[in-house]
Amino acid sequence: MNLDCRTDRRGMLAWAGGAAVAGAAAWQACAQPARGADRPKDEPFGYCLNMGTVMGHKLTLDREIELAARAGYNGIEPWTRSIKAYVEGGGSAKDLAKRAADAGLSVEGAIGFFDWIVDEPDRRAKALEQARQEMELVASIGGRRIAAPPAGATNEKVDLLAAAERYAALVDIGRQVGVVPAAEIWGRSQTMGRLGEAALVAIHCGRKEACILPDVFHMYRGGSAFEGLRLLSAQAIAVFHVNDYPADPPREQSTDAHRVMPGDGVAPLGQIFRDLAAIGYRGMISLELFNRDYWKMEPLQVARIGLEKMRSAVRKALA
Repeated sequence: MNLDCRTDRRGMLAWAGGAAVAGAAAWQACAQPARGADRPKDEPFGYCLNMGTVMGHKLTLDREIELAARAGYNGIEPWTRSIKAYVEGGGSAKDLAKRAADAGLSVEGAIGFFDWIVDEPDRRAKALEQARQEMELVASIGGRRIAAPPAGATNEKVDLLAAAERYAALVDIGRQVGVVPAAEIWGRSQTMGRLGEAALVAIHCGRKEACILPDVFHMYRGGSAFEGLRLLSAQAIAVFHVNDYPADPPREQSTDAHRVMPGDGVAPLGQIFRDLAAIGYRGMISLELFNRDYWKMEPLQVARIGLEKMRSAVRKALA
């Protein structure tokens, strides 16, 4: 499938030389917003593409990197299974790192699923080993972070103080590898389904690298008050996932597939962006959608529209 709705390929990026920074260097850089000090007031955030947005197009990761660069993003969030598939198919992680770095894209994070939070010790031990392997994959392409949602605890409630201890163990593994796991909110989960629950886990884990990964849709789906963002520090937020949601169906019936482009729904994006700017957040806002209607469009068109809608919503909020 073409990346663009045009067939002209002369605009394809030519990848220049240079090495990506990974491992310990990525760990040191994880809390540093990309070029934040140089941004104008109406552009306080960097713009990132979460590859779930174009998942339905079934592009290989090298093509996803090219897509994000052509569309004009500052960073990317690949899925760990895409990294694994690329490497197992004979590709090079070093090449992926080089492609991203040469295109000026930071690998802000990655999306993976491992049952680090569950009560069963054996299951949790296997999950931590899986997490280590996935973090090593992320580090191999210059990645900074990995999402740590409450996988395995969607329909069961885990004690949050116990979850904090388990998150600490996950952060310790990340420290060894050079990748920061971010406690991600999952609105449909009985555990860590709200902003305050993720904040409690991060606060009580006792690790300075602890951070959370909020998401507009998941905050809505779980019933979190968006005003709670004002109580966070900028350093507490790893990446902020951006999307929108319609007024119908009702909140409790909403699914990931109902996510829409920023500004096309009823989410209070203006207040959200003003609050993020007010607390000093200068990191990435990342477009994450799973709307199958967008998967019917050309992927470059989806990426470009998403970027423009994020940028427009931010500028409108801060005008």
